[in-house]
Amino acid sequence: MTTLDNLPIDKTATVTAVGGEGSLRQHFLDMGIIPSAAVTMVKHAPMGDPVEVRVHGYELTLRVGDARKIAVDDVRDASEERDDPQARKPVPHPGLGEGGRFHDKDEENPLPEGETVLFALVGNQNCGKTTLFNQLTGSNQHVGNFPGVTVDRKDGVVRGHSEALVTDLPGIYSMSPYSSEELVTRRFLLDERPRGIINIVDATNVERNLYLTMQLMELGMPMVLALNMMDEVEGNGGTIDVNEMEKLLGIPVVPISAVKNEGIAELVDHALHVARFQEPPVRQDFCAPDEHDGAVHRCLHSIMALIEDHAERAGIPARFAASKLAEGDALVSERLDLDQNEKDALEHIVCQMEAERGLDRAAAIADMRFSFIGKVCSRTVVKPKESREHARSMALDRVLTGPLTAIPAFVGIMALVFWLTFNVVGAWLSEALDAGIGALTDAVAGALAAAQVNEVLQSLVIDGVFNGVGSVVGFLPIIVTLFFFLSLLEDSGYMARVAFVMDKLLRRIGLSGRSIVPMLVGFGCTVPAVMASRTLPSERDRKMTIMLTPFMSCSAKLPIYAFFTAAFFPSDGAVVMVGLYFGGIAAGVIVALLMRRTMFSGEAVPFVMELPNYRMPSPRSVGQLLWEKAKDFLERAFTVIFLATIVIWFMQTFDFGLNVVADSADSMLAVVAGWIAPLFAPLGFGDWRVSTALVTGVMAKESVVSTLSILFGSTESLVAALTPLAALSLLVFCLLYTPCIAAIASVRRELGGTWALGMAFGQLGVAWIAAFGVRGVGLALGMGTASAASAAVAAAVVVLVAFAVRRVRRRGGAAAACDGACAGCASAGSCGRIEVVDAQADEAAGDTTRL
Repeated sequence: MTTLDNLPIDKTATVTAVGGEGSLRQHFLDMGIIPSAAVTMVKHAPMGDPVEVRVHGYELTLRVGDARKIAVDDVRDASEERDDPQARKPVPHPGLGEGGRFHDKDEENPLPEGETVLFALVGNQNCGKTTLFNQLTGSNQHVGNFPGVTVDRKDGVVRGHSEALVTDLPGIYSMSPYSSEELVTRRFLLDERPRGIINIVDATNVERNLYLTMQLMELGMPMVLALNMMDEVEGNGGTIDVNEMEKLLGIPVVPISAVKNEGIAELVDHALHVARFQEPPVRQDFCAPDEHDGAVHRCLHSIMALIEDHAERAGIPARFAASKLAEGDALVSERLDLDQNEKDALEHIVCQMEAERGLDRAAAIADMRFSFIGKVCSRTVVKPKESREHARSMALDRVLTGPLTAIPAFVGIMALVFWLTFNVVGAWLSEALDAGIGALTDAVAGALAAAQVNEVLQSLVIDGVFNGVGSVVGFLPIIVTLFFFLSLLEDSGYMARVAFVMDKLLRRIGLSGRSIVPMLVGFGCTVPAVMASRTLPSERDRKMTIMLTPFMSCSAKLPIYAFFTAAFFPSDGAVVMVGLYFGGIAAGVIVALLMRRTMFSGEAVPFVMELPNYRMPSPRSVGQLLWEKAKDFLERAFTVIFLATIVIWFMQTFDFGLNVVADSADSMLAVVAGWIAPLFAPLGFGDWRVSTALVTGVMAKESVVSTLSILFGSTESLVAALTPLAALSLLVFCLLYTPCIAAIASVRRELGGTWALGMAFGQLGVAWIAAFGVRGVGLALGMGTASAASAAVAAAVVVLVAFAVRRVRRRGGAAAACDGACAGCASAGSCGRIEVVDAQADEAAGDTTRL
């Protein structure tokens, strides 16, 4: 007997017991790690933790400490698990099942003619759900290839059927409330009761996906199964007997390819049929009376008889409620409102089942489901020996997640992205656009002068509109280029690997590897990054990630960086730019360490995530994302930024008597900005014009550049007003200070007003201290600009190293204190007595009515 963490690479073993407790253990069971399951050790992360294992044909990551809780035996070579190629005989592809063929028409309850039909689109993560939603509705939702692209419900009208609506729900693996996205999906299905369910399943991994399908069928709602990626299955020599699967499941099954738009019309026809006639699944009972002497069968049916009246009052299907109660789902139990006698009877029924079955309650229910799935797959699915996509992914992972190559590859990829963005593609396109805007500005100025337009109006058009908005629009190519490369990394599946590689490093600051995804998205825009944090299963991790995400320099700050580096540091621009990005990361790490010791004490939740196969990014998806980001940027440029530039121009042109001023220092803007300018004087930029630009930057970061362009009139005037060291201090302040109003609003939506205000003022304080430090170091040492930038980054690194050394010493002391008594010390490098936050308890503590 051994544990999973000690399983050698490329060895397979059989799971004998799954330890742990709470929602994490339930999540392991839902993901297929159940007693008797075969699990293969694929690799360890470069830092030794987490590990990647293969179970039920897909790759899953978990930490060494969690793998230690899973007992295994019968260790053997992984090659022994491969199917015999001789048994792989092609199965003729069947035709589609007919509408209503497997339904009891006596139970039909047709909807009134013309009534709106609402569908829920439900499926696992990375199964093509959002792609199908776009095909069904013609919507332009972004499609990615890492867990958590859909973090909220999205609605749309089915094309060609105005009476049919479809809601794209977050991807989930089961109906157990492990993360906030699963709560969103479960709450929608139970509370809003859609007329039908479209369950999308990854045809390349039917066994894992059907686990969710069985729970959806227990809801008793009309549903249709969409077998996505059938083109990949057939292309790799496999097939699925669709008609036989329909017979076994009792619901329509439609093979489709969402990417190629194949089978979508058939899917819509079947979905509309079952929804209009309200045909429930024929089969909702998956526990055979003769399996394991009928222990699980008797248990579930006894629970159904016990709670039937409670389930009806609560609006929860009795079969679904029974299986959840048998698993130990506390939220369902609360909603049913059982009295103490009924709770005692329920406990007696479940304990009797555990004794007869020889497994605990949660494992017994999971085993029942996977046993049924195994029977279905053995009769309907012919798998290819190994798909081309999986073989390609394994080859790429040898480099991108290899022990010696993963981190250098990540650094190299990100360096290449920034180099191409700021020095090659983006820079060249930006220069070309700037030249075009400049030529247009000169032409308009000449035309206005020739027409003898009033000078104040000329100033409004040229200085206010063209100089202000045009200075921001010129940076559009840089932003689009950055999003292009980030989209490629996201859609390909590389982001999930980054989370795998960086988990142990992020754990040092109190986060999980899953937090890397919102943070990387934060380099593009803070708003979707904050929303992406919903995929984190722990409220603690989610709050901490949201508070740290604004330290990742978003694309809206690029115009500021590009403007100042071109004006003040033309020869050291690359050094300053890289220093700013890494400086933001360093500041975030320092703040995270402080948060971990104060507001967010404790350990990050376990790291459990699927690693999808690498896929070629869809040109449509990439182009769609670029168009959305470009459109969003231009909309802000011609709305918020345009309005800000007009206001700034007006306040700079007139005094409080509405008289045109000869010197902007006499304007109403100078008076107002002069009140706050002294706050920035110690940082080296006490000029009222700079203070004004920083205030407008809270509305939109791009406004900083447009405001400076209006107030200073020319780059030369700005260079004359600030020293290079003051400009560097200003850049550091812009890097770290309060994010834009849209980001603050998104934080308020996720965490509430108190957290949003705390983040806004907290970052303002961090920015002031950091800028003051940079200026102080530069003045004390009399350094040049590049040297000051290098010194600032070096100082941040020294602080991080000091924290790390102190932490290592503390860990060493803790290990000495516990004298190696706990199992965690030997292989994890830390005391195993540290408790892991239970995500379900964490969620339930905040909201006990999440169903």
